[in-house]
Amino acid sequence: MTQRNKILDSAQHLFLRYGIKSITMDDVAKELGISKKTLYQLVDNKSDLIEQIVELHMKDEITEMERIRSTSKDAIDEILGLAAYGTQMLRELNPRTIYDLQKYHKKAWEIMEPLHQEHIYTFIKINLETGISQGLYRADIHPDIIAKLYVGKTMLVVNEDVFPLKEYNKQNLFEAYIQYHIHGIASAKGLRKLEKYLAKKE
Repeated sequence: MTQRNKILDSAQHLFLRYGIKSITMDDVAKELGISKKTLYQLVDNKSDLIEQIVELHMKDEITEMERIRSTSKDAIDEILGLAAYGTQMLRELNPRTIYDLQKYHKKAWEIMEPLHQEHIYTFIKINLETGISQGLYRADIHPDIIAKLYVGKTMLVVNEDVFPLKEYNKQNLFEAYIQYHIHGIASAKGLRKLEKYLAKKE
């Protein structure tokens, strides 16, 4: 990992844990054990740092999704792998981070959100098509429509206005959402496969 990527990775973890607005460039430099001068040799300002983190995050997300796809046994295993990845991300994410990104760093949000939705849409659409061909999903579902519904509902899960953190555990919420998704599309064979995988997790 290059020095730049180490700095972006460390700063990303800070923002995920504490939100963006509350973390200063002094905080970032201190966490990294470098001077602000060194930090400013790599980024122009906080907004530039956020934008670079977003770009790196998107690349890392794509890499992880490709790993999940290449190591999965079938479509059900693949969607459960995506769910596990999403759950891990939610564990690390301070709810303020998304709010801060939307309100104070709109350019970074406008870069990330369409790309994020596009990657998720593509992953889910291929998963649906694969699941149909494997007989694990119903043949009468429409991959394009279901994939777009999935993307929209994913954003709903992290919407604080709909699911306030003080009332809903994000991990439980996301797991319930994945169960809802699979039960809505799975064939009888797929549901048996799902039960088998879930039994192994217990």
